[in-house]
Amino acid sequence: MPRKIIIDTDPGQDDAAAIFLALASPETLEVLGITTVAGNVPLPLTQKNARIVCDWAGKPDTKVFAGCDAPMKRPLVTAEHVHGKTGLDGPDPLPAPVMPLQDQHAVDFIIDTLRAEPAGTVTLCTLGPLTNIGTAFSRAPDIIERVQEIVMMGGAYFEVGNITPAAEFNIYVDPDAADIVFRSERPLTVMPLDVTHKALTTKPRVEAMRSLGTPAGTAMAEMLDFFERFDVEKYGSEGAPLHDPCVIAYLLQPDLFTGRHVNVQIETQSELTLGMTVADYWGVTDHKPNAMFMQDINADAFFNLLTERLARL
Repeated sequence: MPRKIIIDTDPGQDDAAAIFLALASPETLEVLGITTVAGNVPLPLTQKNARIVCDWAGKPDTKVFAGCDAPMKRPLVTAEHVHGKTGLDGPDPLPAPVMPLQDQHAVDFIIDTLRAEPAGTVTLCTLGPLTNIGTAFSRAPDIIERVQEIVMMGGAYFEVGNITPAAEFNIYVDPDAADIVFRSERPLTVMPLDVTHKALTTKPRVEAMRSLGTPAGTAMAEMLDFFERFDVEKYGSEGAPLHDPCVIAYLLQPDLFTGRHVNVQIETQSELTLGMTVADYWGVTDHKPNAMFMQDINADAFFNLLTERLARL
């Protein structure tokens, strides 16, 4: 039986890669719906972009829902400086979505789905700020224990921050929602910058996607041509980190990743370190471990998996 998942996302070129990977793996993953949130770009663009990606994937029956347009307690911070003004800059022109947006609010869909499906059978895959999940958990605490697992891209330990010196973008945008999720006592697997910064879009890896000649492969290569320019300049690396598909790759091939089960807490008070994922990586406190915090990835096998699945679309 395929594993049932909800993808919560703010596309974003790397979010697109994650959605492609999930939609290309129906024998393993059943995508119950894609919920969108404000993050990399504002909500009107993230919900539009998710539908464009589903069109490219040839999966128009996928249900896409628009969710929260601002963090739970703070003004929205976006990342057009990384992803471009559309969030999916690269393909020119960016097509309009063909598939419709669902009428239901994403938070209501998450609540209703977790109540309707058997307890312990739905995994939440979060690729952006955790506003939709934190709001759903606050509004309907009965759903928390029904979640099978939460697998997220967010946070950092050794790599510290990419939006501030101390914080990774997804956690920084809505640290209050992240705090709710990390305190939820559900199985939690985290793909921090420590892992994603090792999954680099080198030229051979991008060209392998382009050479597929499929709509998804071509769109992915064109998005990465744009996406990598910011990180290559910032980090001096040979390509951009492909953050979000690490979440889906973990569900498909967990042995690609290694990490440590540790306690992680979210800083919500300090102006200096707001959004920091305070990971007790060396076990110096008596706080109970609450997250599998990944540190390493088999990058070659990861990109082989992504390219092989893109070839299916």
